[in-house]
Amino acid sequence: MSLTRQVSSIKSSRAFRWTVGVGVGITAALALILMFLLTQATGNRELYEQNYARLLALNVAVAALLLLVIGWVGLRLLLRLRQRKFGSRLLVKLAAIFALVGLLPGMMIYVVSYQFVSRSIESWFDVKVEGALDAGLNLGRVTLDTLAADLANKTRQAATQLSETSDAGAGLALERLRDQLSANDVVLWSASGQVIASTGESRFVLQPERPAASLLRTARSQRVATQIEGLEEAAVGNAGAGAAAPSTPPRIKALALVSSTSVGLLGETRYLQITQVLPAGLVANAIAVQEANREYQERALARSGLRKMYIGTLTLSLFLAVFGAVLLAVVLGNQLAKPLLVLAEGVRQVAQGDLTPKTALQGHDELGGLTRSFADMTQQLLEARSAVQQSMSQVDAARANLQTILDNLTAGVMVLDVQGRIQSSNPGATRILRAPLAVYHGKALGDVPGLEAFGQGVQKQFETYFSETSQRGLEHWQQSFELNAALPGSPDNAITLIARGARMPGTEECLLVFDDVSEMVSAQRAQAWGEVARRLAHEIKNPLTPIQLSAERLEMKLSGKVAEPEQAILTKSVKTIVDQVDAMKRLVNEFRDYARLPAAELKPVDLNALVTDVLQLYASENAIAPVQTELDPHCPRIQGDAQQLRQVIHNLLQNAQDAQEGLERAAKASILVKTSYAETTRRVRLSVRDNGTGFPEHILKRAFEPYVTTKVKGTGLGLAVVKKIADEHGARIDLSNRVTADGVVEGAQVSLSFAVVT
Repeated sequence: MSLTRQVSSIKSSRAFRWTVGVGVGITAALALILMFLLTQATGNRELYEQNYARLLALNVAVAALLLLVIGWVGLRLLLRLRQRKFGSRLLVKLAAIFALVGLLPGMMIYVVSYQFVSRSIESWFDVKVEGALDAGLNLGRVTLDTLAADLANKTRQAATQLSETSDAGAGLALERLRDQLSANDVVLWSASGQVIASTGESRFVLQPERPAASLLRTARSQRVATQIEGLEEAAVGNAGAGAAAPSTPPRIKALALVSSTSVGLLGETRYLQITQVLPAGLVANAIAVQEANREYQERALARSGLRKMYIGTLTLSLFLAVFGAVLLAVVLGNQLAKPLLVLAEGVRQVAQGDLTPKTALQGHDELGGLTRSFADMTQQLLEARSAVQQSMSQVDAARANLQTILDNLTAGVMVLDVQGRIQSSNPGATRILRAPLAVYHGKALGDVPGLEAFGQGVQKQFETYFSETSQRGLEHWQQSFELNAALPGSPDNAITLIARGARMPGTEECLLVFDDVSEMVSAQRAQAWGEVARRLAHEIKNPLTPIQLSAERLEMKLSGKVAEPEQAILTKSVKTIVDQVDAMKRLVNEFRDYARLPAAELKPVDLNALVTDVLQLYASENAIAPVQTELDPHCPRIQGDAQQLRQVIHNLLQNAQDAQEGLERAAKASILVKTSYAETTRRVRLSVRDNGTGFPEHILKRAFEPYVTTKVKGTGLGLAVVKKIADEHGARIDLSNRVTADGVVEGAQVSLSFAVVT
């Protein structure tokens, strides 16, 4: 907790210094921005107008940033005051004083400047100036219109002179007209837009520019038409800073209809076009007046924005002054109150048990020396407490290591008190006993459902151990226990445990360690039965053949030599001997096959296809009870030996058929073969379920042992072979009776769980 407070204090100090640095940087940036805005607005209007939107957005962003910083500083001071931190009142008082010192003069300057800016901007726009610009613009338009009208009259007169001139002599006449009118270009056009004759600039052009269709229509209807070209391009070129000069100077074009004196259909309409360049001075003056009027109108429209810009600049100046005052107040107040704050915070932390290194000021005054002495004292206390904590840490580490070992042990470990109540247990105990032992901590082991007998046996062993320890000096006790039907999930519904118990040194608690040896016992039993089967097959099979041959030879020698009654007895006796010898041979062969079961050759196998193939042998005409299937189509392939798995399915189906033979409820007899796939565990489950009488309790515990059977004619090797094949495949096998809610047994079920192909 103390370390957290120290880290928080260090972060707070760093945040404050970072805030001060950022505040100083923002202050300098604001000063530069304000100077730039004022300079650009008064000295370079074009640049100001081009960047008006950007400057406005920048001003709004800067104003918002200033407000946020000032609000954050004020909120921080208010929180310190509400938390009653030492020195907070002094900081608030200094901040208020400096803020007032900066605010009052700033407000007075702001009011005066606001009035000055508003009136100054309005005085820039005068009605007389606007009227003069309009008059100049109108004068330029009238002058251009006069020049155009004069050229139109001259062109109409020249067209009258050309009415008697043929196309062949038009060139010489056009040359005289160009000299008389001082024109730059003279062109005679046909009605189809073809050049008849030309002089001037168009003479050097292969394809002169044809008159516009609108201009031709006007000339045809009004006898003459004029057009001023190039003036707009010249104005644009003059306004653009880097724009290219227009290719042709501004000029006036006049187009007049040339009347033809020819009578008849052969006379063709002609048009006379005269082009005259406008005087450069006139063009320059007209463009200047037009540009000045446009600029004046734009500025008149933007004067409200200019006023807002100046007022915004003044407002930002006021914010800057207030921000600087508050920031200065915080900095100076912090410098004055910092030593006292350091000592107050250090004393509070020590009172709460926090002995982490304290902040010491490097100043040479008395307060700085006091902070250094206080820091040295807390450092000595911290070293003393660290030694104690190191010892405790070693103990905790040893305990954690022991707990890790217990959690990862495959054996079960439990701690019990002298009354047999569970104090603690590891995950191995929960896994082996298949019971949520953590829920029963504080309760007796015998109170756990299904572990009553185990708990009583363990408690009895501890009582014997305690009574004999003082007499015989026993270090521990060891005993085997068998848990059966109460703990489903083991291969044969029985668990064999090897348990050891002892007293924990220095306490009244007892340590119980146990391990599940069911698989080991099952493997030993299977190995023992295999050895027995092998020896029986060897010892019994050899004399069976001579016995059978001797009986048959005896019958052959005595047949026809004895009386009829004796002959019947002889034939019956020999038949009995031969039949029993054959039965013993079959029994011996089954034992031999069990003992010599080959190792499984695991390959990918489709279990559904294998079940379908075997079920062909159990059609309705061959089966005692009908066989139904529920095959999961999503079952993947499993790792298995197809031949051995076929034998497993056959043995299970044959047992299910035999279990329902002769039942009174044969009409309801049925067998269900089911496959399913669990995606979470990635295993395929095969189940065979019947509606028979189930297994007796004493058989259910040992059903997978050889020669354990409920059938009169059975050898008891069917389930033993299934169990052995399941072990070869690494499959889990379960055997249980199907019991209704009323406790009535309605059949048995055998299930095998196989791993899928990876």
